[in-house]
Amino acid sequence: MLNKEDLEKLAVLAKIELKKEEETSLLNDLKSILEHFEELKELNTENIKPLSGGSFNFNVLREDESLNSLEKIIALRDFPQEDDGYLVIPNVFD
Repeated sequence: MLNKEDLEKLAVLAKIELKKEEETSLLNDLKSILEHFEELKELNTENIKPLSGGSFNFNVLREDESLNSLEKIIALRDFPQEDDGYLVIPNVFD
């Protein structure tokens, strides 16, 4: 099962800072969640057909359009960092 070392590794991976007083409570919560998954493993799903697709919805999003120059200038001006007209964001992965 889950132990304190596992919780510390998860905190590093999730890039969160755990306070000592939160560790016990969080560890108990995570154990409880994992116990629910163990219960689900006991369900008989032998005659249940797997889902395929999920829905008949279609894409309702608008087409991408380039910004006119004034909108682009305003967007770049308000963004913290840009490089050659592109928005620069922090690395997601180290």
